Amino acid sequence: MPCALLRGLARTAAHLTPRRSTLRAATSMSGGGDAAAPRGAFILFEGCDRSGKTTQTAKLVEALRARGVSCELWNFPDRSTPIGGMINAYLASQTDLDDHVVHLLFSANRWEKARELRALLAQGTTLVVDRYAVSGVAFSAAKGRADMDAAWCKAPDAGLPAPDVVLYLDVAPDVAAARGGYGSERYEREEFQQAVRQQYNSLQGPTWRVVDAAGTPEEVHARCLAEATAAVEACRAGGKPVGVLW
Repeated sequence: MPCALLRGLARTAAHLTPRRSTLRAATSMSGGGDAAAPRGAFILFEGCDRSGKTTQTAKLVEALRARGVSCELWNFPDRSTPIGGMINAYLASQTDLDDHVVHLLFSANRWEKARELRALLAQGTTLVVDRYAVSGVAFSAAKGRADMDAAWCKAPDAGLPAPDVVLYLDVAPDVAAARGGYGSERYEREEFQQAVRQQYNSLQGPTWRVVDAAGTPEEVHARCLAEATAAVEACRAGGKPVGVLW
């Protein structure tokens, strides 16, 4: 069954992923096209488990709404979908799946929401997102398999909408392990989280903002709010099309 599922997901990913030439044409549109119109911002939170993403995403949405910004909070994986249900069972250690299958399930879960994500941004809604494709790469590559390096892990997500800013909540795994609820899911082991942290460090790019998550919730929130506000203002100004991965 896992092999059949893997083949099916691979065919689905190949069908869903736009051709790179099409993506380049879409992102280079200017003038009257919607791509350059004022829009909502795509604000992504990333980080190891128990780094404070749940707290900070909620605080940011509340703060932005108080400032009159239309915004929604999204979480990946989206466990409400059929694929999300399979992921949830895996993370809760209720089922075992091949690592390749798991990675493609997470990617398919993001593709399920891609069209809605783009539509909301175009309508002017800012999205605050807890985890996305970067998590998929970091967690899968951290398993250390030669046949699942970062390049392989990135491939299924090529063409997904790209975040405008990545707020990376950086915290040492031993600090995260001392926080409440640690160890309740499959990947919450200090040694593995250290490997994930190393992957995150190698994936950082120009849209990333590293936030010290060992500070107080208020200190972390202040930094996140400043960066998020800048992203919202840039997207409201227009002329900034939604990018694509990778």
